[in-house]
Amino acid sequence: MIPPSRFPFACRLPSAALLGLLLSAMAHAEPAPSRLVDTQRLTMCLTPLVGGLDHPWGLTQLPDGRLLVGERPGRLSRLEADGTLTRLAGLPEVSARGQGGLLDLALHPRFGDDGGEHDWLYFTWSRPEPGGDATALSRARLEGDRLTDVQRLFVQNRGAGPGRHYGSRLAWRPDGTLLMSVGERGSPPRAQDGGDHAGSMLRLTETGGAPADNPFVDDPEVLDEIFSLGHRNPQGLTVADDGTAWSTEHGPRTGDELNRLVPGANYGWPEVSRGRDYVTFLPVGEDSAPGMRDPVHVFEGRFAPSGLTLVTSPAFAPWRGDLLAGGLRGEALLRLRLAGDRVIERERVLEGELGRIRTVRQGNHGHIYLLVDAAEGGLWRLSPTTARAAAACAE
Repeated sequence: MIPPSRFPFACRLPSAALLGLLLSAMAHAEPAPSRLVDTQRLTMCLTPLVGGLDHPWGLTQLPDGRLLVGERPGRLSRLEADGTLTRLAGLPEVSARGQGGLLDLALHPRFGDDGGEHDWLYFTWSRPEPGGDATALSRARLEGDRLTDVQRLFVQNRGAGPGRHYGSRLAWRPDGTLLMSVGERGSPPRAQDGGDHAGSMLRLTETGGAPADNPFVDDPEVLDEIFSLGHRNPQGLTVADDGTAWSTEHGPRTGDELNRLVPGANYGWPEVSRGRDYVTFLPVGEDSAPGMRDPVHVFEGRFAPSGLTLVTSPAFAPWRGDLLAGGLRGEALLRLRLAGDRVIERERVLEGELGRIRTVRQGNHGHIYLLVDAAEGGLWRLSPTTARAAAACAE
């Protein structure tokens, strides 16, 4: 269990780097303390765990409770039980420009079993290529304070110059396959091209191949790895125990979507969208079209969704089965209650308190973890509390 901390900055780094980090920390104002968050169904304690992170993006939790945190410029750290950060070596060189860099993190679902056979850390990143970069998936072993046996498993078939819309979220399905999102890289027509990985949701084996039962394996016009297509930039992804997969993705200017992922479905972008053009403010495409799947929910305003988790922890019993969606431009955490393919209850749990919420994760012990995307970003924890414990949270 990771105890509450006061944004610790002591890291196991070379002395010069440590000094620079300490000086940077000293230049900042006293961090906010823990605080109470009252919602319709729960009272929670919001606790800062660590700050000074440079655009944190990926987050996953080891079986022993320690957290791995990735920063977009290409740094990976482990948050220790005493609240300090240990920088981990061994990452490949990432293309950290625009929205690219080191992106999502995920452990193999059997990490810690079978004497270490499945102890793999998976990560997405923007791989440098001539004239641009490409969304890639790799895995590695974690040995001490470094990554070893780094293996590149998948690279999208066409890179791009514009440093945007990488997608890159990861989520395991109960059948042992891995979902991975790839944005359309700033070129909308690519999302409707079945011969292009851009603008699609992929379903991969644990070694990066295409499962034999993927929906398009018998279609010569569509790449075998594609699970669904017609996506703009999916940056929220979660899978329920029954295999139901949910994704949030950015619209152009409004029109941000929550989708239930169906094998072989086309989600329409850019032919179908609820968003508007950035320059003309005119609608982009049609509201709906035959053969294209409508979103389950369209977020209000310019929410810019990133990070999505399904609440399953008994600690959050009043929220079990609900989705928690993070917002970048909206600087919000939303709770969405579902009934089939309908959102029947919507609540803003946080709005403006933290900043741009990039990642939302439910941890091993039921806590909810939030990464705040900023040049001096941070990691926060949401935990249910009682009236008796509320005073201690606010101290």
